[in-house]
Amino acid sequence: MNKAVVFAGTTEGYELCRFLSKHQVYVHGCTATGYGGRILEENDFLTVHAGRMEEKEMAEFFQKEKPDLVLDATHPYAALVTENIQKACESAGIPCWRVLRDQGEKSRSAVYVDNIDQAVEYLKGTKGNILLTTGSKELAAFTHLRDYKERLFARVLSLPSVLETCRTLGIEGKHLIGMQGPFSTELNAAMLRQFQCSYLVTKDSGDAGGFQEKIDAALSCGAVPVIIGRPVKEEGMTLFSCKKRLAEFFGFQVKPHITLLGIGMGSRDTLTIQGEKALKRADLLIGASRMVEAVRMPHHQVFCEYKSEKILSYIKDHPEYEQVVIALSGDVGFYSGARKLLNMLGKDTEVICGISSVVYFMAKAGLSWDDAVLKSVHGKKENLIPLIKQNQKVFAILGTRDGVAQLSRELCAYGMEDVVLYVGENLSYENEKVFSKTAGELTAYEGDALSVVCAWNEKAVPAFATHGIWDREFLRGKAPMTKEEVRAVSLMKLALTEDSLCYDVGAGTGSVSVEMALRAKSGQVYAIEKKEEAAELIEENKKKFGAANLEIIRGTAPEAMRALPAPSHAFIGGSSGNLEEIIDLLLEKNPQVRMVINCITLETLSEALQVVKKYRFRDTDMVQLSVARSKEVGRYHMMMGENPIYILTFQHPAAEDGYWP
Repeated sequence: MNKAVVFAGTTEGYELCRFLSKHQVYVHGCTATGYGGRILEENDFLTVHAGRMEEKEMAEFFQKEKPDLVLDATHPYAALVTENIQKACESAGIPCWRVLRDQGEKSRSAVYVDNIDQAVEYLKGTKGNILLTTGSKELAAFTHLRDYKERLFARVLSLPSVLETCRTLGIEGKHLIGMQGPFSTELNAAMLRQFQCSYLVTKDSGDAGGFQEKIDAALSCGAVPVIIGRPVKEEGMTLFSCKKRLAEFFGFQVKPHITLLGIGMGSRDTLTIQGEKALKRADLLIGASRMVEAVRMPHHQVFCEYKSEKILSYIKDHPEYEQVVIALSGDVGFYSGARKLLNMLGKDTEVICGISSVVYFMAKAGLSWDDAVLKSVHGKKENLIPLIKQNQKVFAILGTRDGVAQLSRELCAYGMEDVVLYVGENLSYENEKVFSKTAGELTAYEGDALSVVCAWNEKAVPAFATHGIWDREFLRGKAPMTKEEVRAVSLMKLALTEDSLCYDVGAGTGSVSVEMALRAKSGQVYAIEKKEEAAELIEENKKKFGAANLEIIRGTAPEAMRALPAPSHAFIGGSSGNLEEIIDLLLEKNPQVRMVINCITLETLSEALQVVKKYRFRDTDMVQLSVARSKEVGRYHMMMGENPIYILTFQHPAAEDGYWP
């Protein structure tokens, strides 16, 4: 049977009693007073022993209970008690661990003294009221201040014996504050203002003793903290390092409760009440530094990290933390790292939603967002131009200082300089900025990287519900053009995805290139064309349809293709007699590339069939398409046949014969 004795009386001690009993280690929680005993709730694994013990009584207690381990989590000022615990453990041959509080961070505006007497000496040379928060034991020392009855406001426990001691010393009435902590920063500040105190006297009892709340309150009210340093320099371990060692010592495993928390925009004001409760429960807070600083509380241990793999590794390496909160910007379901974390952490992870940037910003801008297209270009490429051309409202998360200017310049290049951009920067912070101007007015704007935008286009033309663009919509010139019926079948055979990287070899007017770009809206299209007149037509059609992800490559294939990235899809409408060399290069770049070839002449068809035979493609499809168009002859309509087109589709060359490993 595993058994431990914890000398408590502090927040750390109470927490260790709870921690051990939760993991079915039998615990004797020892407190010096009945009050401490009332804080601890006994259960099947926790027994409370209330009352002071000297060294001899401790030794007898250890002899009776025979614990495996003793934990000294007494107050940092209880030096004599700590000494007695250590001696009793040594004589009984029981290991003893000293658990220390984290010492509070030093303040530049504070006065540090070594002991009570030095604090009194310092205050003798000052004027102004004093809020004393060191308790009743050392209260007598402050009566050496000449005018202590007027200057001193003592906050003590509301016990009859304590209040009587204060009255005996002449501290009573409004100068005596009988209250039980913990005290928030706001309550401390209210007391300082109420009694117009210029000084606050406190011991450096660490975060668990409400030290930081006192310091923050004093500084916010313009009061000087007088901090009494620790009487002895102790060696020991923190609460969390102790928990980790306890799990190893008693051989149990701590399974943390993990919460993915959407914290809103970043200001504390956009944190939900549910999120606030999760943070109060948490002992470990993880997230990017901006998120952590926005919501951290004094009791939190912190790990600043945003990469999922490192977060998971840290949690596994630190089993001492029972309540882990991972802070995520905005809402966990809106362009958040929560998706990847959930896949790694498992279904038991708690998810708490937050206020997303789109909800917050659109409300600030006075716009509804239920009919908006939502996108993010933060850290990734996203083609917004066709979306803005086809939709009245497009919301996007940006990620660079020149993001607004870059989008504005692109809109102007595609003839959309009148589009209104609603811009939001540093949402929820003191330097929040929300405004609107046309794209033409923002081409040189430099703002904050932490920004969002909503493009409002009154002239938006919705895309067709069915696929395909009519031939008459394209600028034609004299360049050859793949007709709409052939284009529809060819693109269907090509089977593009939203992120495809496509070649259009022999692009002509660019009709196939444009439709590729609009379908693969998160991808990239390269239109390869050797004739300058045709290349200029492609440029004009690119601007007309807002195909910003279409790049024109002037030159003859395959040479013009060599420097391009590997394609996932390729359409060959014209080869200038270089069909085999073009296909060789495509397969060299990506053996799994999907190719569609349009053959008008029998010679091109024959050459294409030879290539199919050479590489023995596993997926091969051949379609002969004949199209006839009506022509008015007097009062009649006659069907006039177009040249038949052979549409060849192939992918996946065979692995045998040394062609492709």
